[in-house]
Amino acid sequence: MTEDSITVLDCGTLVDGLSDDARPNVRVVVTDGTITEVGPRDSIDRPEGATFVDHSEQFVLPGLIDAHLHINGWRSLRPFDMLTLDVALGTARATKDLRTLLGAGFTSVRDCGGPTGLGLRQAVEEGEIPGPRIYTAWKSFSQTAGHADAHYLPHEWVTNDPHAGRVLTDGPTEARREARKHVREGVDLIKIMTSGGMLSQKDHPDHAHYTDEEIRAFTEEAHRVGIPVASHAEGTDGINNALRNGVDTIEHGIGIDDESLDLFEETGAILVPTIQAIYRNAVAGPESDVPEWSQEKSAAAHEEHLESARRAYEAGVPIAHASDCGGTEDHPLGTYLEFELLVDEVGMSEMEALQSGTSVAARALHDESVGAVEPGRHGDFVVLDEDPLADIRALESVADVYKDGRPVAL
Repeated sequence: MTEDSITVLDCGTLVDGLSDDARPNVRVVVTDGTITEVGPRDSIDRPEGATFVDHSEQFVLPGLIDAHLHINGWRSLRPFDMLTLDVALGTARATKDLRTLLGAGFTSVRDCGGPTGLGLRQAVEEGEIPGPRIYTAWKSFSQTAGHADAHYLPHEWVTNDPHAGRVLTDGPTEARREARKHVREGVDLIKIMTSGGMLSQKDHPDHAHYTDEEIRAFTEEAHRVGIPVASHAEGTDGINNALRNGVDTIEHGIGIDDESLDLFEETGAILVPTIQAIYRNAVAGPESDVPEWSQEKSAAAHEEHLESARRAYEAGVPIAHASDCGGTEDHPLGTYLEFELLVDEVGMSEMEALQSGTSVAARALHDESVGAVEPGRHGDFVVLDEDPLADIRALESVADVYKDGRPVAL
C-alpha cells in the first residue's frame, strides 16, 4: 500500500464484531491499511484524494476468521494419502486454498498443524501469493501412540518421516526442548494433543494423552514468549487436564462436564468446537474418503459433541468459529457450515455466531488487531448483499472482500 493511502467505505448496515446491535449508515476510513475512523456517515468528512466505495445498500462485517484449519493441501483424508503427501505439492495446492478462503471473506486463519504454514505465512506477508493473514502452529505435538502418531507404521518410519506435520514428543524435558525449537522458528502458537481422536486408528477420544508435567512444560515455554497453546481434546479427561495446566484454547471439546465449565471460567480459556468436522464425518456416509473406523467414531461422538458445545454456550464459555477442514471434497475450506451449526444446533443468535467468527476468534488468535471494525484494527471487511442477522445463510451472498483496505479479486 502506498504512503498515505486512504479508503472510505460507506456502509448501509455495519456489524462491527463487538456491539450486540448493528449500526446503520456508518462511514469507515482506512489509512495505510488500518482503520482510523468509524462513525455516522454525516459526521465524518471524506478526505481529499481518498478512494471512495459506496456500500450504502449492503451489509458490512469485519473480515471473518477460521480459528482452526489445516492449509496442507490435503485432497484426501485417507491416513496413508496424508502421510505421503509431498510437502511441495501440498504447498502448491494450498496456495489455491488460500485464494478460496480469502474470496469467501476469511481474511485471517489459524493453521493448527502441518508442515506448510511457516512458508505460506511468509509468502502471503511478502505479497508473493494472495491469501488471508496466517497464524500458524507449524507442526503439532503428540505423544508416542498419541493422536498424531501414524499408528499403522513402524515407529522408526514415523520418527523419520520427511513429510511429517507433527513431532512425537515424550517427557517434560523433551517437551520443553521441542517447544523452544518451534519458538525459534517463529510459530504463532503451540498445538498439542491431550486426547485421542477420530482420525487416529488405535486410540479413542476418551484416552487422555500427556501428563500434567508434559502439558505444563509446553504451556510454560509458550507463555514465556507470549504465544498461546491450543489443545486437541476430544474427551473429558483430555479437556480438563489441558485446562488445569494452562492451555488457552480447547479444540473440539467433546465431553465437557461441570469441572470443565468451572475450569473455563477460572482460566478464561476459549472453546473452539469445530462442530462441522465431526458432523461431516458422521453424515458423509460410505462415499466419504474418511476411513470407516473414523466414520464410526465420529457418528458415536456427534451428539455428545453438540451437547458439549451447547453446555459451554449456555454457561457463557467464549466460543470461536472454526472448521477444522483441510481442502478435501468432504471437508472443503471457505464454507459457512460452522456458522449455521452454531445457530441451528448450539442455539446462538446470528449476531453471536458472527462474533464467534470475528472478535472472539481474534481473542483465540491472541491478536486483537483483527476481528472487529474499530480504529486501530486492520481494514478487513466482508460485504454482503443480504442480511446475516435475519438468516446466517446470508453469508453466502458475499459481494466484496477487503484486506487492509484493499479490495480482493473474487
